[in-house]
Amino acid sequence: MRYFLEVAYKGTDFAGFQVQQNASTIQGEVEKALQTVFKTKVELTGSSRTDAGVHALQNYFHFNVDFEIPQEIIYNLNAILPFAIVVKSIQVVALVAHSRFHALGREYKYFITKTKNPFATDTAWFYPYTINIELLNQAAALLFQYTDYSAFAKRNTQAKSNQCTIAKSLWYYQNDLLVYNVAANRFLRGMVRGLVGTMLLVGRNKLTLKNFTQIIEAKDCTKANFATPAHGLFLVKVEYPSGINSNLL
Repeated sequence: MRYFLEVAYKGTDFAGFQVQQNASTIQGEVEKALQTVFKTKVELTGSSRTDAGVHALQNYFHFNVDFEIPQEIIYNLNAILPFAIVVKSIQVVALVAHSRFHALGREYKYFITKTKNPFATDTAWFYPYTINIELLNQAAALLFQYTDYSAFAKRNTQAKSNQCTIAKSLWYYQNDLLVYNVAANRFLRGMVRGLVGTMLLVGRNKLTLKNFTQIIEAKDCTKANFATPAHGLFLVKVEYPSGINSNLL
C-alpha cells in the first residue's frame, strides 16, 4: 500500500528537508519516528525539498508498506517527533501516485517585517527600509510574461529545465507584515528568494522596472539578488490531482 504523509514544520533548527548524513533534517526525523512506531525501516520520498531554515505549512512524503495504517498512528508519531514538526494527515493513495512528480503546483509566501519584532525573529526578515508596494506589484506582474526563470535559479542544480508557469504573483500587507505570495507549477532552487531579493530592490528604487525586465531576459543568475534569508520563506501549499487516492491518475 502506498501512503501520502502530510507534514508542517518550522525549519529553523534543521539542515533542510531531505535526509543528510550527520545533520538533522525533516525527512530524517520523520523516518526515525516511523521506524520507532512500525518497528521497521520506512523510506520516504519527498514532494518539495525546502532549504535549511525554510518552513512549511504543508509538505508531503510518500512511502510503501505492506500493512494498513490506522489514523491513531498520527498521534503516536507526533508524540515522538520534535515539537517543530507535526504530521497533519496520512492517507492511502494510488500505488503509482508520486508525491513529487504528481504535484500540479506549489505555493510559497515570503514574510518581511519592517519594524523590529521579537515574535517574528525566526519567521520573517527584518528589512527596515522604505518600500514602494506599487512598484513591487508592477514587478511581480511582469513575471506572467515569462516562463524561463534561469535568472532566479541557483547554479549547480539537477533541474533539466528552467521553465516554470507562474499562476500567482503579488505583494500585500498582512498583520503588519509585508508578504510576497507566489504559486507556480514548479519552482527552481532558490527561485523565490531570488525573486524577493531582486524585486525588493525595485521597491526601494535601486532598480527600475526596465532593469528588472533586463535581468529576467538576461537569464543570468549573477544579475539577480539572492541575499534573502531562508527564515522568511514558507511553503504553504502543494496541489495534487483529485484522483491521487484512486486509480484515476
